[in-house]
Amino acid sequence: MHILSMTKTLFKNIIHGPYTVLYPIKKKANYVRTRGSINNDIQNCIFCGICERRCPTGAIKVEKADKKWSIERMQCIQCGYCVEVCPKKCLNMNNQYTAPSSKKTRDEYVDARVSDNEKNN
Repeated sequence: MHILSMTKTLFKNIIHGPYTVLYPIKKKANYVRTRGSINNDIQNCIFCGICERRCPTGAIKVEKADKKWSIERMQCIQCGYCVEVCPKKCLNMNNQYTAPSSKKTRDEYVDARVSDNEKNN
């Protein structure tokens, strides 16, 4: 009896094909609600610092005087709390994973309007 059930399973697996995806060759599509990396539309940001206070890992730093917003990508856990509390909705989370890296990098966003005004003065 065991040989017949094993043979049945064997033929079913041969006809169906592999159940896994060959990762480097075929990449799996991300779901719509996949949590990925945080992006900031710096033109709409008011540098209120609510996202910095809400971040559980302290990955976000806001410097209101310099109009600078930065995030430590390796420290961010993609929880989305900062996106939820942003009053201007300038933070968003795309559904692409953060690329792996061997060293820590801090992505900095500087308001271009401020740097243009400083150049004119």
